Amino acid sequence: MLLKLEKGFNKFADIIGTITALAIVLMILNVAYDVVMRYFFKSGSIAMQEMEWHLFSVVILLGISYTLKEDGHVRVDLIYDKLSKRKKAMINMIGVVLFILPISLLIATSSIHNALEAYTSMEQSGDPGGLPYRWIIKALIPLSFFMLIITSCGYFIKNLIVYKEIHNLEENNLQNEINSLKSELDGYNHPIIDTNEKGKLK
Repeated sequence: MLLKLEKGFNKFADIIGTITALAIVLMILNVAYDVVMRYFFKSGSIAMQEMEWHLFSVVILLGISYTLKEDGHVRVDLIYDKLSKRKKAMINMIGVVLFILPISLLIATSSIHNALEAYTSMEQSGDPGGLPYRWIIKALIPLSFFMLIITSCGYFIKNLIVYKEIHNLEENNLQNEINSLKSELDGYNHPIIDTNEKGKLK
């Protein structure tokens, strides 16, 4: 059951990772366009320049969840690296419950009001030619932290599986099934020798 839940949460985080990767590509193309237009054609667009930090915000806000799933956040802890897998898993679960979930819930709920205000007032860029609908990027703040809460649950389950050593049990069961199949195949591969009443082979 836990393994199926882990796979479900992993798929969810992978979708977020795909969207983040797409946003990175779009941001690179956007920056390249701005540089070419500015230095080669002495022209530029305020909207395209603002789009850079909009896409950068998407990368950061969504990337948090995918990075957690990949356990890719920077750790500066000399003690943690020397611990066993079960102790690391316990620390990670405690960190999810005490830090990630409360802080994520706080930011997600407190930022909804700002997003609603931006939507109600149809907030847009203060610069001429800037981007409209700024509420979209502001709405991404609570959305991204709700996503982080979901991926945090998956991260908790992942570490719970490590703590209970369920992966090892699954590997052992799989190995037992493989050995059983090998034994059956070996039985089929050996020739069946039978003798008739005269003692000759059939």
